[in-house]
Amino acid sequence: MQKALKHLRRDPVLATIIDQVGEFSMGYRDPDFGSLVRSILSQQISSKVARVFIERLVSRMPDGKITPEAILRMRLATFRKLGFSAAKTAYIRDLARLTKNGELIFESLPAMADDEIVAHLTKVKGIGVWTAHMFLMFGLRRPDVLPTGDLGIRVAMQRAYGLEELPKPADMHRIAQIWRPWCSVACWYLWRSLDGTAQI
Repeated sequence: MQKALKHLRRDPVLATIIDQVGEFSMGYRDPDFGSLVRSILSQQISSKVARVFIERLVSRMPDGKITPEAILRMRLATFRKLGFSAAKTAYIRDLARLTKNGELIFESLPAMADDEIVAHLTKVKGIGVWTAHMFLMFGLRRPDVLPTGDLGIRVAMQRAYGLEELPKPADMHRIAQIWRPWCSVACWYLWRSLDGTAQI
């Protein structure tokens, strides 16, 4: 990690953020079905609210492990009681069916390139590029992911770099060019710069 931080400190703005935030401690997860479910539940809501939904779901899982079989056994009424929207319930159940049927094989993902994984995962209903990026970062631990669709990253960039408006993807790639190949680490620090937690 020292190699990554030394590289990222070439950006004086990010160097200041690194000094303010302190030690890097991204909360990684296993690159499995449960991790992707967590990413789906985190779509378009704050990380705090997402954690509540995830905890509710885990409490209903045998041994606390989110599996396709356990998801498919749950009744729709149970998902409603947990506070899940009809759309997210449908997405999670579709993912469970595809995984159980062998159409999505998590064990094959680590051997694939980032772009291939994004293309593969976004074929699943309800999984967009943002969700695929979160899976790459927090599940597969890919070091050079820039989630251009993440509002938190856009807000953090706007504040840190004194931009007049939220940066567009092209602007984000331009700013992040100096970070490569450690964009994922830089993004973790940007999340932390917003509220001091920034955990997904």
